[in-house]
Amino acid sequence: MPRRKSNLFPTPDDAEAAFYDAFERGDLAAMMAVWAEGDDVVCVHPQGPRLLGFDAVRDSWTQIFASGMQLRVRTVEARQYQGQTIAVHSVVELLSAPGEQSASPPVSATNVYVLTEEGWRMTLHHASPSSDGQPVVEEPPPEPHTLH
Repeated sequence: MPRRKSNLFPTPDDAEAAFYDAFERGDLAAMMAVWAEGDDVVCVHPQGPRLLGFDAVRDSWTQIFASGMQLRVRTVEARQYQGQTIAVHSVVELLSAPGEQSASPPVSATNVYVLTEEGWRMTLHHASPSSDGQPVVEEPPPEPHTLH
């Protein structure tokens, strides 16, 4: 798969929307367009190992999408912090199969984006089963906090 030089994401929110859209569609090319290139990217899937580097991350998404399982992903309880070149988003992911009314147990995820010459790119996705026992609260997303 050739590396890309397009698909600019002008904001971290644009990159995050593209990430979850690619996840739902099982679209590997779109998924990898969100990720920064290089050995510094990190991905941890729920109950999975720490994956280091673009190639390892791509291989993991290849395996996930090869299963053919489609999931609907909603994010709630978003918290965002943004500086000039880095943004951190903490969300709760609610995953469900298309047509199902109930979601799987919530997943807590942290997504980190960096501003590159090509726009905002994901550099870290860490997702873990949520074990706090608290009910998920549906709320409008708050305004991002700016780091100085």
